[in-house]
Amino acid sequence: MAVKLILLIAFFAVMITVGVLSRKSASSVDGFVLGGRNVGPWLTAFAYGTSYFSAVVFVGYAGQFGWKYGISTTWVGIGNAVIGSLLAWVILGRRTRIMTHHLKASTMPDFFGKRFNSNAIRIAASAIVFIFLIPYTASLYNGLSRLFGMSFDIPYAVCVILMAVLTGVYVILGGYMATAINDFIQGLIMLGGIVAVIAGVLSSKGGFLNAIQELAKLESDIPVTQGMPGAFVSFFGPDPLNLLGVIILTSLGTWGLPQMVHKFYAIKNEQAVKTGTIISTFFAIVVAGGCYFLGGFGRLFDSEAIYGANGAVAYDAIIPAMLSTLPDVLIGVVVILVLSASMSTLSSLVLTSSSTLTIDFIKGNIAKQMDEKKQLLVMRVLIVFFIAISVILALDPPTFIAQLMGISWGALAGAFLAPFMYGLFWKRTSRASVWASFAAGVGITVLNMFFKFIKSPINAGAAAMLAGLVIVPVVSLIIPEKDKKRMDKIFACYDQTVEVKRKVALSEEDDKQEY
Repeated sequence: MAVKLILLIAFFAVMITVGVLSRKSASSVDGFVLGGRNVGPWLTAFAYGTSYFSAVVFVGYAGQFGWKYGISTTWVGIGNAVIGSLLAWVILGRRTRIMTHHLKASTMPDFFGKRFNSNAIRIAASAIVFIFLIPYTASLYNGLSRLFGMSFDIPYAVCVILMAVLTGVYVILGGYMATAINDFIQGLIMLGGIVAVIAGVLSSKGGFLNAIQELAKLESDIPVTQGMPGAFVSFFGPDPLNLLGVIILTSLGTWGLPQMVHKFYAIKNEQAVKTGTIISTFFAIVVAGGCYFLGGFGRLFDSEAIYGANGAVAYDAIIPAMLSTLPDVLIGVVVILVLSASMSTLSSLVLTSSSTLTIDFIKGNIAKQMDEKKQLLVMRVLIVFFIAISVILALDPPTFIAQLMGISWGALAGAFLAPFMYGLFWKRTSRASVWASFAAGVGITVLNMFFKFIKSPINAGAAAMLAGLVIVPVVSLIIPEKDKKRMDKIFACYDQTVEVKRKVALSEEDDKQEY
C-alpha cells in the first residue's frame, strides 16, 4: 500500500506542477486553446495518442471484446494504429493544420461555421459536441474507479471526485500546453506500463505459449463460438462481422472526433506533421495493440468476481480481475497507467467542450462583445461546469463503459467525420450536406438508443459514420454549393507559390546548344 500511495502522490504532484509552470502559455485564447499553434511533433503525437486511449479502452473495450472475440480482438488495436493513427495523420493532419490556420478556426464547430459560412451550423455543432462528450467523460471515471477500488479499497464516489478535481486544476491553470506536456509524461508511463502488465499477466498463466494452449482448450459449446473449436485463438475469432464493427467505430471514428482532430490545429508546422505521424502510429501499436491483446486472455481468469448479481458477465470487471493477482508494485504501475490514460483523455474532453461552448456558442450569440479576458474566464468556468455534470452522471452510470463510449463516438463521428473530411478536400461540399450529416449521425445513434434496430450501439455508431460518408457527396451533388469564388479563395491556402533563387540558371536553349 505504501508503494502504491507513493507512486500516486508523485504522479499527482507532477501533474499539478506542470499546470502551474504552464500558466504563461495560457494567458491568451489562442494559447489556452491551441498552445499558440506552436506545439512540436512529440507533444502533439503523445497528446493524440493519450486522448485516444483511456480507461474506456483498457478496462471497458479490452475486457468486453477480449471476452467475446479472444486473441482476434488484437485486430482492433491494429486497426486503431493503421486507420485511427497512421491514416488519420497522413490524410487529415497537413490539410487540417493549413486550412484551420487559413480560416483562423480554433475548434471544429468554428471550422464548420467558417468553411460553410453558417453561424447556425457552428451553433448546432457546438451543441452536439457538448451533449455527446458528457457520456464519454462519464465512462472514463467508471473504468478508472474500478481499478482504484481494487487497489486501495476507496469508495467509487471518492475516486470520481478526486480524478475530476485534479484534472480540472491543471487544465484551468495551463490550458492546452499543460495538457500536452502532461500527455507526454502520461504517454511514457502508458508505454512502459502496458508492456510490464502484459508480461506480468502472461507470466501468471505460465507464459505466452501456455496461455495460448489454455485458451484453445475452452469449450466449443460456448454460444459465441458457434461450435468452432479453438475459436478464441483463431485468426478472425468467433464473430468476425461484429469485430469489424468495433474496428470501424474505434478506428475511423477518430477522424471525426473534435478532441482528436483538434490536435492537428495546434501542431507547429508541416515537418512536425510528418514526424508526429511516425510517433503517433508507434504509440498506438504498443498501447492499443497491447490493451486488446491482453484482453484476449480474459476468459482464462473466469471467476465469481466478474459476474454481476443477475449472473451476467460484468465486462468492466474482467480486466481488474486479471490484474488483481499481480504483485503490489505492478498493481501500482497499472493504476498509474490507467490514471494517466484517463486523465489525459478527460483533460482533452473538458478543454474541447469548454472552448467550443465559449467560442462557438456564447461569443457573438449570447454575449455580443467578449474580450480575451472574458473568454478565458468563461472557458475556465465551463471546465468546472462540464466536469461537474460528468461527475454527476458517472456516479450513477446507466450502462457498461463500452456502450457509453459507443453512443458518444457514434453521434460525434457520425455527424462530423464526413463533412469535415470532404470539407478539407472537396470544394463542392455543400452546406445542405453538413446538415444532412448532422441529422443522420445524431439521428441514427439516438433513435437506436430507444428502438434498438441495431442490437449493438457499437455497430450503430459504425453505421452512422458510414452513412455520412455516402450522404455528404450525394446531397452535395443534388444541392451544390453556389458561392464558387468563396470556395476558390478558401482552397487557395493549399496552392502557395514559392520562389527559389538559383546561383546558376541555364535555359533549355543553352542546354541544347552544341559546341
